[in-house]
Amino acid sequence: MKSTARVGKQAKKPAHKATGQPQPLPSKPQAPNALSDGAVDNPKCELPEAIRIVVVDDHPLFRHGLVQLLNSDDGFAVCGEASSAPEALTLIRKTKPHMAIVDLGLKGPSGLELTKSIRVEFSKMPVLILSMHDEPTYAVRSLRAGANGYVTKQDALGSVLSAVREVIDGRVYLSPTMASEVIANVVLTKREPGANPVDDLTDRELEILERIGKGEEIRAIAKALHLSPKTVETHRAHIKEKLKLSNARQVARYAVQWVSARAI
Repeated sequence: MKSTARVGKQAKKPAHKATGQPQPLPSKPQAPNALSDGAVDNPKCELPEAIRIVVVDDHPLFRHGLVQLLNSDDGFAVCGEASSAPEALTLIRKTKPHMAIVDLGLKGPSGLELTKSIRVEFSKMPVLILSMHDEPTYAVRSLRAGANGYVTKQDALGSVLSAVREVIDGRVYLSPTMASEVIANVVLTKREPGANPVDDLTDRELEILERIGKGEEIRAIAKALHLSPKTVETHRAHIKEKLKLSNARQVARYAVQWVSARAI
């Protein structure tokens, strides 16, 4: 899958004003600069053979390290960075990358929601999910949402280059540990229906359960997810019914215990 879209011309650097003092020389080549719209001023993005990538993560330090790692490979070029789902969609429409690397736990609409949106507009563009969760349920939900691979952040810097190559070549990537857990929990384990009621929650309901467990109030959740408080309350009511709980207080208690047990 090749694309001929190019990132805009490299931005001109302002000339130094004459001060009478010698200007220090850089000790090493400067890293590509992020432009105001999230596109990256990276000369490698102009190379037709480079795999152009957009990185979406709301943790600047982690994102910076990941971008540096990707750019260190001659075959890859990061052409854009975003910290939220809306920014990412705008950036992807502009830069037309070959693939996107998406953090599952974005602060606004989640990486799952972003993946679904990408899949609607760019049905053939690979998406690799990065996640702090090492549970198979999140990997399975990511793949069902349309992702082509799932890498935990603990393993990311050691395996992301291999993961990118796999998904670019059209294969699904899971780390060996995650793959074995997915097989054990989804394929080999013969659980009775409803044995784990959380599995019956929709992706949105699971996201709201997690946010409740982290102590977020309904209005804060609504604002973060761009929903009305009434819609969030409706989702909470569905969670209550599916988990067979009596009231909102029990939902909150269950959510806190669920989050604590997974150190989310």
